Amino acid sequence: MSRSPLTVLTRAGFIGYGLVHLLFAWLILQVAFGKPTEEGDQSGALRTLAEQPLGKFLVIAVGVGLAAMALWQAYEAAVGHRADRGNERTLERVASVGRAAVYLYFAWTALKVYKSANSSSADKQQQLTTDLMNSSGGRWLVALAGIALAALGVGLIWYGVVKRFEKHLLIGQMSPTARKASRRLGVVGYIAKGAAYGIAGILFTVAAITYDPEKARGLDSTLHTLREQAYGTALLVLMALGVAAYAAFCLIQAKYRKVDAPDVTSAVRSKVSA
Repeated sequence: MSRSPLTVLTRAGFIGYGLVHLLFAWLILQVAFGKPTEEGDQSGALRTLAEQPLGKFLVIAVGVGLAAMALWQAYEAAVGHRADRGNERTLERVASVGRAAVYLYFAWTALKVYKSANSSSADKQQQLTTDLMNSSGGRWLVALAGIALAALGVGLIWYGVVKRFEKHLLIGQMSPTARKASRRLGVVGYIAKGAAYGIAGILFTVAAITYDPEKARGLDSTLHTLREQAYGTALLVLMALGVAAYAAFCLIQAKYRKVDAPDVTSAVRSKVSA
């Protein structure tokens, strides 16, 4: 197993990513039971973490790990996924571009939280949606963004149901118990995340159709909209359990995810010595 510095940081990043989702699950429960809370998304989770003892140190540590994960996925997008062929490799590389963007976004969010940036990501999303709707063709762009987000949600659900995530794990190194746990946690976790993003996408699309930017506040709006529905509390509790399952799955990935990252340090040393 490769032990390059980037590999070590990437595996640590999965632990941080799991911690963020565990806090996100806790925020979902707060919304479910009507308690005042931070924004109901991963940004709010990072802000909650920053408020704890040694919180800012943990936030920057999470940010470094996520930045390493972004670099790893950028490398995979450029030259990775060699085990796949043809269209399969192309799809995996495109997926790596998307993962790199997600990890980089959360790394940037962690940096902003560390610097005590007080602006709300949900408010920013709403303001951006308002500005787009007021521009020529803006409502179409918001609707397309909503459709894309809903498609992402459907894709995540499919990814979990067919257990696609298993191809990225070191299955041969896992005990039967670990493999069974990873399969169950992965399925439940991806379905829960997919449902959250899918509903958020639907709300974005509805916002464009009804010209109601307040519905376009991302996951925060999703949670509060669900809270207002019949059986909303029960649905949010189930979603929180699903996101917590994904958090546990991240911890499994920290040990068993296939991480093919270059040894940047050795490459730099060899160039210097040359």
